[in-house]
Amino acid sequence: MYTFITLLPSALFFLILLFIGFLLKRREAKKRRENFSKEYFIGGRSLNGFVLAMSLVATYGSVSSFVGGPGVAWRTGLAWVLFASVQVVAAYLILGIIGKKLAVIARRVDAITIIDVIRSRYPSDFCANLCAVVLLLFFTTQMIAQFIGGANIFAAVTGLSYQSGLLFFALVVVLYTTIGGFNTVAITDTICAILMLLGMFFLTYAILHDGHGWNQIMHSLHQTSQQGKIDLFSPTASNTVPIPLLASQWILCGIGTIGLPQSAVRCLSYKDTQSVHRAMLIGTIVCGAMMVGMPLLGFLAHSVILTLPPHTTTDAVIPLLIAKHMNPWLAGFTIIGPLAATMSTISSLLIAGSSAIVKDIYLHYKKKTNSPAEQKFISRIGIGVTAFMGICTVLLAIKPPSIIVWINLFAFGGLETAFFWILILGLFWHRANSCGAISAIIGGLSAYCLSTAFQIHLSTCHNIVIGIGAGAICFYIGSLLGKAPHIDIQKIFFPERF
Repeated sequence: MYTFITLLPSALFFLILLFIGFLLKRREAKKRRENFSKEYFIGGRSLNGFVLAMSLVATYGSVSSFVGGPGVAWRTGLAWVLFASVQVVAAYLILGIIGKKLAVIARRVDAITIIDVIRSRYPSDFCANLCAVVLLLFFTTQMIAQFIGGANIFAAVTGLSYQSGLLFFALVVVLYTTIGGFNTVAITDTICAILMLLGMFFLTYAILHDGHGWNQIMHSLHQTSQQGKIDLFSPTASNTVPIPLLASQWILCGIGTIGLPQSAVRCLSYKDTQSVHRAMLIGTIVCGAMMVGMPLLGFLAHSVILTLPPHTTTDAVIPLLIAKHMNPWLAGFTIIGPLAATMSTISSLLIAGSSAIVKDIYLHYKKKTNSPAEQKFISRIGIGVTAFMGICTVLLAIKPPSIIVWINLFAFGGLETAFFWILILGLFWHRANSCGAISAIIGGLSAYCLSTAFQIHLSTCHNIVIGIGAGAICFYIGSLLGKAPHIDIQKIFFPERF
């Protein structure tokens, strides 16, 4: 009975998402027949400010924000809340620094994907294809982490097995993303972001209720802090989260987020300047509430969940809070929050990954006729690739590793290392060229992955510092050694120089 009551709200939520997917597919059928790629992959550049903001936040706020991060905060205390707080600026930085220029450039060159923009800026098929491969590899890693987190929390709350939970919600997210395309992803992301905030509210209520109020919670946390090895109120968690690591977080989850292609593609999809201004404001407020609120709840949960069951990681904190400290109905509605976080990120990654294969690789080398028959064929390929990617990722997630937050942060760092400099310098440095871009990707990613694999660290900083630093050096040297960009490219990207 408990499982049925808990499953009912999630089942209704899943049905709503599927209904939206089928509805939008039917509504956009004519537009897709005319230009499938533009409609399916960027929604015809029609997002308003609110949808843009909520979609961006939902894509950025993954299962690690709802499960992994709060779990680490449960163990380390306010230090991890401080660690996570830098993410407040993510939406503002992405839209404020590259949002307008990327949108203008995309319209000039008729770019549908980030790889389209990169191919226009650096006229090298090798560079564009390398970016597409890197994007697919790290997107797959991120999607695996999302599926693992979603399945774990679903299983823990409902009592179903991990595999049952994985297949139950994976089927829904892959199906509605496959049939609906970008507009479905944007609208469902907006719904998911709202439900994520609602889930935070329910979790707050559960902690305050079972912790017997704010004063008692603080008293309990102070006692736990004094008796344990880690000072939960220390800004460094008794040096468990050292200052250099906190500082490097400003690169990993602050300025470096500009290099996330799944977020940058949102800059190609909004309809006007007013929309992006509104999205910057709404996105910053919602992102701040979510990225600070969830780790803070993880910290406060230590007053309710004093110890974890044997053979479990800190990823179990939020699932335990929902399963053991909420009535079935409330648990059923609360579980939608982390599932929404998972599904919104997966759907965005699936669309971006599918576009890399279909638009950036297949269509680039195929002779285009733009006939109705060709658009229908492209439609089948796009939908098929999206479904295939989703199925493959689910299969890879059947046997999960532990600690979702670190898997997600590794993938985050890899994407930022590969794309940060080629986007920033490509948009704002006229001397940047394909030689520099290729050097930055290969040099930066090699330094990042090797330093991670062999546990080579610069002090206690996250290895993103090594990856970004090596990428910057390689980009500068490569650009100086290579030829200056053609005058036609400079006129498109830097018209003010002429």
